[in-house]
Amino acid sequence: MHHISPDHLSFDQLAHIFSEKQPLALSDEAQHNITRCREYLEQKIASGDELYYGINTGFGSLCNVAISKNDIEDLQYNLVVSHAAGTGDAVPNDVVRIMLFLKIQSLAYGNSGVRLEVVQRLVDMYNCDMLPEVFQLGSLGASGDLAPLAHLSLPLIGEGYVWCDGHRQRADIALKTKGWNPLRFQAKEALALLNGTQFSTAYGVWAVLESRLLARVAQFNAAAGYDAFNCRLSPLDPRIHAVRPHRGQVKTAQTLRAILENSPISATEKNSVQDPYAFRCVPQVHGASLDTLHYVEGVLETEINAVTDNPNLFPDDDLIVSGGNFHAQPIALALDFLAIALSELGSISERRVYQLISGQRGLPPFLTPDPGLHSGLMIAQYTAAGIVNQNKTLCMPASVDSIVSCNGQEDHVSMAANAGTKLYRVVQNLERLLAIELMTAMQGLEFRQPLTSAPLVEAVKAAYREVVPKLTVDRIIHNDIENTIAFLRTAQQFKGTSVLEI
Repeated sequence: MHHISPDHLSFDQLAHIFSEKQPLALSDEAQHNITRCREYLEQKIASGDELYYGINTGFGSLCNVAISKNDIEDLQYNLVVSHAAGTGDAVPNDVVRIMLFLKIQSLAYGNSGVRLEVVQRLVDMYNCDMLPEVFQLGSLGASGDLAPLAHLSLPLIGEGYVWCDGHRQRADIALKTKGWNPLRFQAKEALALLNGTQFSTAYGVWAVLESRLLARVAQFNAAAGYDAFNCRLSPLDPRIHAVRPHRGQVKTAQTLRAILENSPISATEKNSVQDPYAFRCVPQVHGASLDTLHYVEGVLETEINAVTDNPNLFPDDDLIVSGGNFHAQPIALALDFLAIALSELGSISERRVYQLISGQRGLPPFLTPDPGLHSGLMIAQYTAAGIVNQNKTLCMPASVDSIVSCNGQEDHVSMAANAGTKLYRVVQNLERLLAIELMTAMQGLEFRQPLTSAPLVEAVKAAYREVVPKLTVDRIIHNDIENTIAFLRTAQQFKGTSVLEI
């Protein structure tokens, strides 16, 4: 059980909560903060006629239109249904689950003015794995991820669709099966739910959590490739990196040295004076991507511990103030940056694949024992090259664009949502590229026998061969790629090995 509270939430905690599928509960402090803020808001509404944006006014460019107290509930209902204008592919359930969590966390600080029962309903939905149907297209990443968060909120009022108990169903029917009545939003509540960066941030959180594993795989693949291509270890010498001490570069060289420790192949005399950049510059290239991953993790960690709706309420200061915390510019820039960094990990991975199948260093062309009659891994490299090209096109930054909306009221937007959905595809593509590289490196090591690589490399190879056998004659390579992807996701060596910590 994880208790939602105002305490700082780290990525390590998030990873544990999601991997262990921990149920949620609101801490006493969170309940107190939510209730106190709501009571403050109700007192302010009842005690005067002052206008507060989105509470008793219209929205966006209609912010100067006053709304009577009798129409406030209708205002909130209209906000949700009118803003549920998303379209395109459905957001993956893993990302929707993170969205739910992040929205609960943000509302629990007690600066949003919602009732406790609204937040509790979100908690109940999370714990029951009742996941709203949300669509990928519709957010500009400013004034909040409006359309996606509207779809996230629809089931609270019995509208829209959810995934529950293994199938898609109408929200009102799903609520009935749980014995829950639809909520009627009161002042500020729909606005608090729709404002915020939880859609963009959820994609970022998912990407960072996935990238932690993929970064370990990339380090391992490069080390295995060193031995498969019979590379020199001199580019990993710690003295080289001490005089250019970027954190990721130093860590990558250290990691590859640790993986290749006591490798008989590495200890053999080398004929080449230097190796291609795809091997020789692994510390510099991988290291830069690792540094980017850590930077983005820091940005997102700030965001998951933030209040991002508008206006914000400060009961201690008797203040309701409008600002721009819903603007996702920090997220947009970070997600674009991460996509570029991960694309580069995939790009250099494909180059190592190309070198390994090129018929150099005593390896047969395309890593098949009988080239000509058999094509071996020839077309696996084509596949990798095609994926790398797609990643490059996906790395055009979304954040450099802005399109005026809402009659000019929202005249600069972040496009963080598009940065997030593009990043999702880059991460998926990187996983495919690393699977192709692992498959290639393991096949290359077969031709170094009877020499062996380091103990960790041989342990992974033995486990891998239980899933994907050595390639001796041509077979359907698609099956090998898919089985390798499954291996990457489950192999304990990539999860629990201290030398692979990033």
